[in-house]
Amino acid sequence: MEVSRRKAPPRPLRPAAPLPLLAYLLVLAAPARGAEESVWRSEQAIGAIAVSRKDGVFVASGSCLDQLDYSLERRLSRLYRDQAGNCTEPVSLAPPERPRPGSSFSKLLLPYREGESDPGGLLLTGWTFDRGACEVRPLGNLSRSSLRNGTEVVSCHPQGSTAGVVYRANSSNRWYLAVAATYVLPEPETANRCNPAASDRATAIALKNTEGRSLATEEMGRLKLREGAGSLHFVDAFLWNGSVYFPYYPYNYTSGAATGWPSMARIAQSSEVLFQGQAALDCGHGHPDGRRLLLSSSLVEALDVWAGVFSAATGEGQERRSPATTALCLFRMSEIQARAKSCSWDFELILPNCKEGDKPERVQPIASSTLIHSDLTSVYGTVVMNRTILFLGTGDGQLLKVILGENLTSNCPEVIYEIKEETPVFYKLVPDPRKNIYIYLTAGKEVRRIRVANCSKHKSCSECLTAADPHCGWCHSLQRCTFQEDCVNSGQSENWLDVSYGAKKCPKIQIIRSSRDKTTVTMVGSFSPKNSDCTVRNVDTSRVLCQGKSQLNRTCTCNIPTRPIYRDVLMVNVTFSFPSWILSKRFNLTNCSSLRECSKCIGTGCAWCNSARRCIHPFTACDPSDYHSNQELCPVAIEKPPKNPGGGRFKENKSNRTNQGLQVFYIKAIEPQKISTLGKSNVIVTGANFTRASNITMILKGTSTCDKDVIQVSHVLNDTHMKFSLPSSRKEMKDVCIQFDGGNCSPVGALSYIALPHCSFIFPATTWMSGGQNITIVGRNFDVIDNLIISHELKGNINVTSNVSEHCMETFCMFLAPSLKSSKARTNVAVKLRVQDTYLDCGTLQYLEDPRFTGYRVESEIDTELEVKIQKENDNFNISKKDIEITLFHGENKQLNCSFENITRNQDLTTILCKIQNIRNANSIATSSKKVRVRLGNLELYVEQESVPSTWYFLIVLPVLLVIVIFAAVGVTRQKSKELSRKQSQQLELLESELRKEIRDGFAELQMDKLDVVDSFGTVPFLDYKHFALRTFFPESGGFTHIFTEDMHNRDANDKNESLTALDALICNKSFLVTVIHTLEKQKNFSVKDRCLFASFLTIALQTKLVYLTSILEVLTRDLMEQSSNMQPKLMLRRTESVVEKLLTNWMSVCLSGFLRETVGEPFYLLVTTLNQKINKGPVDVITCKALYTLNEDWLLWQVPEFSTVALNVVFEKIPENESADVCRNISVNVLDCDTIGQAKEKIFQAFLSKNGSPYGLQLNEIGLELQVGTRQKELLDIDSSSVILEDGITKLNTIGHYEISNGSTIKVFKKIANFTSDVEYSDDHCHLILPDSEAFQDVQGKRHRGKHKFKVKEMYLTKLLSTKVAIHSVLEKLFRSIWSLPNSRAPFAIKYFFDFLDAQAENKKITDPDVVHIWKTNSLPLRFWVNILKNPQFVFDIKKTPHIDGCLSVIAQAFMDAFSLTEQQLGKEAPTNKLLYAKDIPTYKEEVKSYYKAIRDLPPLSPLEMEEFLTQESKKHENEFNEEVALTEIYKYIVKYFDEILNKLERERGLEEAQKQLLHVKVLFDEKKKCKWM
Repeated sequence: MEVSRRKAPPRPLRPAAPLPLLAYLLVLAAPARGAEESVWRSEQAIGAIAVSRKDGVFVASGSCLDQLDYSLERRLSRLYRDQAGNCTEPVSLAPPERPRPGSSFSKLLLPYREGESDPGGLLLTGWTFDRGACEVRPLGNLSRSSLRNGTEVVSCHPQGSTAGVVYRANSSNRWYLAVAATYVLPEPETANRCNPAASDRATAIALKNTEGRSLATEEMGRLKLREGAGSLHFVDAFLWNGSVYFPYYPYNYTSGAATGWPSMARIAQSSEVLFQGQAALDCGHGHPDGRRLLLSSSLVEALDVWAGVFSAATGEGQERRSPATTALCLFRMSEIQARAKSCSWDFELILPNCKEGDKPERVQPIASSTLIHSDLTSVYGTVVMNRTILFLGTGDGQLLKVILGENLTSNCPEVIYEIKEETPVFYKLVPDPRKNIYIYLTAGKEVRRIRVANCSKHKSCSECLTAADPHCGWCHSLQRCTFQEDCVNSGQSENWLDVSYGAKKCPKIQIIRSSRDKTTVTMVGSFSPKNSDCTVRNVDTSRVLCQGKSQLNRTCTCNIPTRPIYRDVLMVNVTFSFPSWILSKRFNLTNCSSLRECSKCIGTGCAWCNSARRCIHPFTACDPSDYHSNQELCPVAIEKPPKNPGGGRFKENKSNRTNQGLQVFYIKAIEPQKISTLGKSNVIVTGANFTRASNITMILKGTSTCDKDVIQVSHVLNDTHMKFSLPSSRKEMKDVCIQFDGGNCSPVGALSYIALPHCSFIFPATTWMSGGQNITIVGRNFDVIDNLIISHELKGNINVTSNVSEHCMETFCMFLAPSLKSSKARTNVAVKLRVQDTYLDCGTLQYLEDPRFTGYRVESEIDTELEVKIQKENDNFNISKKDIEITLFHGENKQLNCSFENITRNQDLTTILCKIQNIRNANSIATSSKKVRVRLGNLELYVEQESVPSTWYFLIVLPVLLVIVIFAAVGVTRQKSKELSRKQSQQLELLESELRKEIRDGFAELQMDKLDVVDSFGTVPFLDYKHFALRTFFPESGGFTHIFTEDMHNRDANDKNESLTALDALICNKSFLVTVIHTLEKQKNFSVKDRCLFASFLTIALQTKLVYLTSILEVLTRDLMEQSSNMQPKLMLRRTESVVEKLLTNWMSVCLSGFLRETVGEPFYLLVTTLNQKINKGPVDVITCKALYTLNEDWLLWQVPEFSTVALNVVFEKIPENESADVCRNISVNVLDCDTIGQAKEKIFQAFLSKNGSPYGLQLNEIGLELQVGTRQKELLDIDSSSVILEDGITKLNTIGHYEISNGSTIKVFKKIANFTSDVEYSDDHCHLILPDSEAFQDVQGKRHRGKHKFKVKEMYLTKLLSTKVAIHSVLEKLFRSIWSLPNSRAPFAIKYFFDFLDAQAENKKITDPDVVHIWKTNSLPLRFWVNILKNPQFVFDIKKTPHIDGCLSVIAQAFMDAFSLTEQQLGKEAPTNKLLYAKDIPTYKEEVKSYYKAIRDLPPLSPLEMEEFLTQESKKHENEFNEEVALTEIYKYIVKYFDEILNKLERERGLEEAQKQLLHVKVLFDEKKKCKWM
């Protein structure tokens, strides 16, 4: 048994293209995904569940009873009812697909006496064991022994029913058990096993005294079945109004059919059995056969109503299920009580109180609350806030919620949870007794604790309260729809609005004209007005128009004087701040004068001038000056419902067409009859005379209380076929009918919406490259897939997909594996299912090389039969009989089919056995056999016969060979044992010596080693501004660099074409540009990459308008804050998920480029240079780039060989590129004997640069090295004819040691004549220092090391990380302090300006937590700019960044960001070395950072004029740097891609009419240009 607590994820749908219904489907298909759930899984199917008010949840499964805590997270105790330690069911059963109520080994689970002392709460349990035993145990612990027990209390048959209730009778202190059970079943095989005594065989209801020592002997009376009556199946037992009620139905256990109407039996709640009558229950409305099965029962006590789920017979396999099979019916208990009669209909009565011939009077349900559904299984009813709630379980794993309205009218149920596995919901739904927001949902072997509502799906207050779900309400402090207990301070008055308030009580900001001289801004609704502030701010200028505070218990109001200067205010932001929440609204006053209706005018914040009958700006006067009538808020106009053109919801057509319509049109069938919840675009209806109708609609009717769907025909294909496109829907079965020309609706049959397919496994999961094998996918709901797709990836990340022909049933799909062309020995392909436009992953199919056959043998024991044994190499294929076809060729091209028998796998080979039967002359056929043809799917092979040695040869040679082998093995084993022992001793001594030496050397190096930092590294190779900006703007899109870097200085300013000039003017409209950005970000396929590219194009287009760009950045940042403030303000600017975040990175790059070059550039370059020096001081593996000296453990070369320094005398040849007389051409260079020739070249070049201060003049690949020994010269190459080739074909690169170059050797640097190659990137076929595993114990270093191999442990070399850190420490600290320093006590303008902007925004939003502002600053500057620079020196300098340097800089960048973090690091010994390396330095850095932030905050603020002047100067610096036309063209591509969406948004926004016209004009210009092929 296990417990899991999880947050269920959304369904893994992966559409190939965006679906227009995606948002609807996510709510529809996975209603509760995101709600937290607890799940308890049992070993066996659950048979009973009950909850106690204090002692947890009780779950019976198999022969075990578990006591769980309320959260289902742990088991408190367990009772093994049959065998200790074993929960398995004692009798193996084949229960029906839908078990009836009470059909299990556990029959009763009844907690009672809760809250009483001595012995406290008790639990009465009933089991099929011991002839229907019953036990009473203490509630607190199931492991304690039972207090009382008895046999023959409950049904002893697993399929028999039992229902019971424990109560206290009258005023006595005794507790009684009223139990109804099916004691006898017509099952001969069980008659002797558990049937009761003959005197008890007719018992139906019995009363037991639970206080007695034995429940069986203390019987207070019984009610017997009428003689000759059949079996009764009891569903429930409950108390109401002094009586005990037993819902049941007559049932024939042999035929599986109900034999009468469901009924309710009633006895008195007393100490003896007093029968008070029975009443039949009629819930058959809407079904021709009536619903005679009762599946579930629930008493809604607060309403005096009983709810039941009724079902019609469905037959075996559910083949007779229809949309009207089940129904929820509600009955008034008073009516059941009044109509119950004491007659001998089902029970034997001594004095029946009715006339002979009377029949049970069927009680009718409350018609308005009846809900008809295809597959209900359970019901639980309750009353919350005077509203009746019904929870319904379904046979496909859904939990539905119905809220009854006035007159107990059922609404359309909401799906609040779905079980992924679609297990039928158990007949009993149980609420959490301590928290009414949870309900226990049982299905199969699992119990889930589910929230009773999905409040969070309602996004606004009005939506939340309009939903009328009494569990949900609007929480002011959280500003979202929640349960009351989830709302902070929900106990405070009016902090949580429940549904009784109604949507009209939601807080709403209003602008009201209060007099000629002023306009009042106020807030209406239900909330606590105490301690509230209100502010009205001009959005364009950020100027505060008015502020106010609440007085006493009045709502805060704010009065704006009517002044002419306010007429230009186009947009205002109104904010009301309360102690724990904020409400703000933006009013667009741009188009007040264009509004013609009073309601629309006032709704937008404008004012309605009643006398002039016109809409005016709220801050202007209205003539004439009679304002009394002007302040009357006009009523909202009632919108007329749109006419139904044939789509959408449906109302019954009362008009009846002539019978001619019924005679003319004929409906035969609908295909398919099952579709997925996504809908289907090609549903075909067949019939006759379709072309005679002009208007054809399909009407879908599912749950009776939900609206019908009306779908217009898509295409009438011909007279007998027409096509419909059906929309998405929830899981259920629906009735379908077709309506022709508005006449009567002709029924077609039922259509089932089912869940998307789910794959369990693929078998076999491995196949061969040639394909053709039969593959089966097992799962569910495969009958709704459109097709099956095989997809595999080729080189270059190209996906190749192919449709395969499949045969699919409900639970499996079969297909033939297609052949696959691949050079790899193993290839995994993805198997996907397509449903509509959605692709579902179904697992992978592995392709291996085709099977290899080695030969065959033919054997014949009798003359009429041959056995053919075919040998093949062992592999992982699972070959079945239907995959293989074998043919034997013999004689002169004669052939016989061989019938496959089996496959036997041995250690060396696999044998396929087949037989040829019913033949003659089997021996002669065996002798003349030539070959065997084997067909495996698409693979066809011919196998030759094995050569079989003679039997006598084996008999003679085999014993001799065995004797020789045995003696040889004994001798060799003894010799090797001695040799192995000696070698192990030597290796242990060598290992100990090596470990000592390595540890001592590491310690000594750490204490003594110093790195001679080269200060004269020459001129810092800064990139020019243009390349710096482009690498920052487009870090992953190098393709844009060349198109932006053409020389713009000679460009004619008047040469810009008209279309780009118009677009340039349009994006300089702030309102337009902000609207475009927000519209683009709302598009689902506007990816993160698109956002970054758009921001960078915009930065280039506005490079010379930095003042305007900065204002756009401000507006977008404020909008981002509005989004983040409602969720997690600390996450703002952390990731690049919006245009403004990338725009901020670009803006910082532009504004800080000067500071970076003047202050930070030199220490940064010194750090990179020093780090390179330290890395190159030790061995570096040229293949993997791992090094002995590093900061990053992942890049540590711990498999390091012994190495030594070699001093070379290098002579540089004089070349035309460098003929200066001052150049020193004889240089001493230190290299390592393990360096490759390429690495030696790099060190020689670096030495030349350090010595002369300028480069040699050639590239590395343009020079060669020669070793001069006397008069002989030998060219040194990484690979030549002398290179060592290891045993598995891997070539080892040549090193200085390979050429046995010693100290003082002369090396000549010469210029290659021609045909020099570019930098070589070696493949997997080469190695350097890290040898392949196959060579791990072989020495390939040369003769002087032969026989040695050092034992290596990675942890021995971790001191090298510390050594590297010490070497660069001073340089690193200089870099960090150059970043967080203030030169001349002044911060860079951009940093001071933006930090002040963030401080101001935090103050405006009443954010008092200093951590939030600190995180904003950290996310905007260090995270968005400095980390990007620190990890990418190639953005700033003209250098190449190696992967190893990248790994080291990542460690430095992490330490840099840790310095800005507010979280205290809790590091242990197991922490990553990358964190431990700078752990002691971080606290110091943190203090410096805090001082840095404080110093910036304490600096006097920048005046707007200073910032504008700085931005203007920066703009002038970058004039003619970029080709802005390219940027404008790229921006236009995005605009035209989403043109309709942008245009629609502009139409909805007031004040953008002119921008809308300009946009249309720009499109016309671009279209004309495109026609002329200028673009």
